[in-house]
Amino acid sequence: IKQSHLEDMPLKWLFQQDNDPKHTSKRAKSWFQTNKINVMEWPAQSPDLNPIENLWGDIKNAVSEAKPRNVNELWNVVKESWSVITAERCHKLVDSMPHRCEAVIKNCGHTTKY
Repeated sequence: IKQSHLEDMPLKWLFQQDNDPKHTSKRAKSWFQTNKINVMEWPAQSPDLNPIENLWGDIKNAVSEAKPRNVNELWNVVKESWSVITAERCHKLVDSMPHRCEAVIKNCGHTTKY
């Protein structure tokens, strides 16, 4: 994230990420602190509720279907599949968050259909 983009962000927002080691490294934590970015607390080994994972799944499916033969073809498939993700798809995923959270609570923190 560029500093100029940070200045355009709303006053109160939280950055959300899972607990992948690359996200929780000392270097990453230091960067967030230096840039005064609040990071949402996320329990270790929790079900992944981040809707972006659904979009990564869309891209993975597109790559699987296209069967690229080299890095250039792979990159083209990734760019094309990302470019056709609609705002409506994103809104539906975000709007599903209350149901996702309810499902995780109901399932005592275990895997859900999401």
